Amino acid sequence: MAQDIRKLFEEEPKVGNQKMPKGHEARFLEKLDKELPKQNSRPLFSFLNVAASVVILLGLSFGAYKYFNQPVEIDTPTEVVKTSPLGEISPQLKKVEDYYLANINLELSKMKVTPENKEMFDGYLSQLEELNNEYNVLSNELTTSGPIERTINALIDNLKFRLNLLYRLKEKLNELNNEPNELEGIQV
Repeated sequence: MAQDIRKLFEEEPKVGNQKMPKGHEARFLEKLDKELPKQNSRPLFSFLNVAASVVILLGLSFGAYKYFNQPVEIDTPTEVVKTSPLGEISPQLKKVEDYYLANINLELSKMKVTPENKEMFDGYLSQLEELNNEYNVLSNELTTSGPIERTINALIDNLKFRLNLLYRLKEKLNELNNEPNELEGIQV
């Protein structure tokens, strides 16, 4: 039953210069339109899609604004410092202040409070609190009277004192922790 297509074309009478009747193409397109349904083309972005996109964009923008526009907060033992009085004067002074505050916070985070050293730790924290209150007074003086070298030096010295106080506390805690180990070594 299989036939060779080449033979079929050879046997078929040749098509001459026959022309299609006039209007054939138009009639063909009409029949095609009737047989194939037209698809309703909806606009790609309807009003609701655009409105939803705008609402989402505004929400994300507001969230990013709130997130990136928060003041920098540096936790100290007694309170949160939101603005840097030295940073308002000079970027170099801000770097110095940030250096000391970061080291103070680092040393505080490294310390482990135990029931044996809690009393000593609390004593040092009260001294830190006094220095912090003094720092706040100096900061207020700096903002009210303007940048005076004496006040700037006092602020930096205060930060140095706080850091040195923490170093002394760390040494004392290490001595306290090493004493029981030494006593155990002697008794064995």
